[in-house]
Amino acid sequence: MTGPSATFGFRDVDASEKAGLVRGVFDSVASRYDLMNDLMSAGVHRLWKDATAARLNPQPGEVIIDCAGGTGDMARRFAKLARAAQLRRGGPDAQIMIMDYNAEMIAAGRTKGGEPEITWNVGDAQRLPLPDACADAYVISFGIRNVTDVQAALVEARRVLKPGGRFLCLEFSQPATEMLRKAYDAYSFKVIPQIGQLVTKDRDSYQYLVESIRRFPDQRTFVSMIEKAGFSRAGYTNFTGGVAALHHGRAF
Repeated sequence: MTGPSATFGFRDVDASEKAGLVRGVFDSVASRYDLMNDLMSAGVHRLWKDATAARLNPQPGEVIIDCAGGTGDMARRFAKLARAAQLRRGGPDAQIMIMDYNAEMIAAGRTKGGEPEITWNVGDAQRLPLPDACADAYVISFGIRNVTDVQAALVEARRVLKPGGRFLCLEFSQPATEMLRKAYDAYSFKVIPQIGQLVTKDRDSYQYLVESIRRFPDQRTFVSMIEKAGFSRAGYTNFTGGVAALHHGRAF
């Protein structure tokens, strides 16, 4: 490597190479991404996402950035909740901007249909094509560990949020007990790549995804990174014993 390094699974690669490597992974798995999430988590990821959407509590008229939201499953949840609030008390439509670096993921999401509140955009989490202080909320679900520079993505999230804006990050994390950690490691490394091979004919991409989870900072370290990016009231909630965690902060 001749420049700064970045993680790609268990490998350290030149930072300039990571975006292309990650794009290759998601180009490969895009068409069956949601199916694989169901198979890998036995559907539990849907409960985590429902809890994240409920915590966000989208409101009529809000501008919400769904970063790394390619297939649109989170954005559809936000649209449904915002519309329900709109029916109760009126107000303008919410605006939900899906932003994803990978055009194949956006295309896969579009084929599933959308909602009138949703727009689909290709953009880099580290350099969002958006003005300062334009959004009421920013959510990134199972995507931040794939960016080249996680700290830069957090700073960018802070930039586009209005004062008081909500930041939520749902991501795989570190199990809270040694017993759960060992069981999760055994399942992740022995079962998930095999499922990837059977369903998508692509073992390597799912091997990367498992490895990328292990390289991601633990819950408390990630809280410190969120605070460093300029957020206040940072914290987290563990899901399924820490297999996933919902981190949050406020742009005060």
